[in-house]
Amino acid sequence: MSNIQITSELVDLENLIEKINQREFLIIAADEKILKQLPSGNWIAGSIPYFMGSEGGEISQEKAFVNTIEGVNLNNPPRIMPYDVNSIKNIAQDAPENGFTITILPAGSDIHAEYAENAPSYSNMFFSPIIGWVAGNHLDDTNTQAQVGFGTANMLMPDKAIAMHVPLSDSQFANINIVNLFEQGAGPKISFAETGFTAVDCLIDGEPAKFSEYVQNNNIDTRLPLVADYNGVNINVSIKEILSDSVDFYAPIFKNVSYQFANPIADYVSELDKSIASQQIPDTCFSFNCILNFLYAELENKKTAELTGPFTFGEIAYQLLNQTLVYLSIEKA
Repeated sequence: MSNIQITSELVDLENLIEKINQREFLIIAADEKILKQLPSGNWIAGSIPYFMGSEGGEISQEKAFVNTIEGVNLNNPPRIMPYDVNSIKNIAQDAPENGFTITILPAGSDIHAEYAENAPSYSNMFFSPIIGWVAGNHLDDTNTQAQVGFGTANMLMPDKAIAMHVPLSDSQFANINIVNLFEQGAGPKISFAETGFTAVDCLIDGEPAKFSEYVQNNNIDTRLPLVADYNGVNINVSIKEILSDSVDFYAPIFKNVSYQFANPIADYVSELDKSIASQQIPDTCFSFNCILNFLYAELENKKTAELTGPFTFGEIAYQLLNQTLVYLSIEKA
C-alpha cells in the first residue's frame, strides 16, 4: 500500500472541477454557490467562505480551499459516508483500523448538537483519529443554512454529517494536535447544572447566580472563551450571544465541569507563530482554525505561520472545540 499525503491549495471553480473529474479524493471548503456547481466525485465539503491561504487570511465566495488525499490505494480507497442524527454515534466504529476520519457537520443543526454533546461517549471514540470541522456561511448571510456536501451522490445536506474514512499503510500513523492559546484566567470558577448550548443559572465559586447577569455586571470580554482543564488539555467554550436571561454558546458547556474565563492574549499572530514553531509540524498535515480567531484577532490579510485551511464554525479533534487551531499530521510508523 502506498503512503498517503495531504496537500492543500486555494483554487477557483474551474480548477476544482478539473480535480474532481480526475477522480481525486478531496475535502472542500467553499461558499454554497460554489458547492452547488460541482459534479459528483470523491469529495466531501462544507460551506465556508473564510480561508487562511499561503498569502494570509481572506474572505472569498469565488474560491475553494481544497485538501487532496494523495497516494490512495484504489484497492482499499477512502470511504465516504453520510450520517444522520441517529447513526452519527457509529462514526468511530466505522473508522479504519489504521487511518483517520475527516468529518464535517452543518452549524446549527440537530446533528451538530448531538455530536457536540455526546461524541465523547461514542463507542471506540478515542481509538482512531477523528478530525473535522463545522460548516457555516458568510456572517452577513443570516438567513442561509450551513451545508455539507456528499460528493459521491452530488448532494448538499443541511441536516446530516459527512465523513471520509481514510486507511493508512502499516508504515504510517495519523496524529491529531491542537494549538489553543487560551488558558484559564485567575477569575472565579464557574459551573453549570445542565449540559447544552444555552445557560441560565450557574454557580460562581459555589454561589448560585444568573450567568448572563454575572457576565454583564462584571464587564466580561465575551471574545474570551470559558476554558476547562480536561486532564491537562485546555478546552474552550465560546460565547455566541448574551440574551436578557440566558447566554448562548458555540459549543456546549458540560454539567459539573469547572470553567474559568480565559486570560487575554496580547498579540494573537505572534503567539500563534511561536506556539506552532515549538511543535515542529511535519510537512504532511490537514489543518483549520476557528472563525472567531479570524474575527477577534483580525486575521484578514495576515499570515499565521505555515498552516493553511478554512476558518470554521467549530473544530473537531475527537470532540467539538472552539477558538482552537487543529491539525492532523501523517507520520512514519
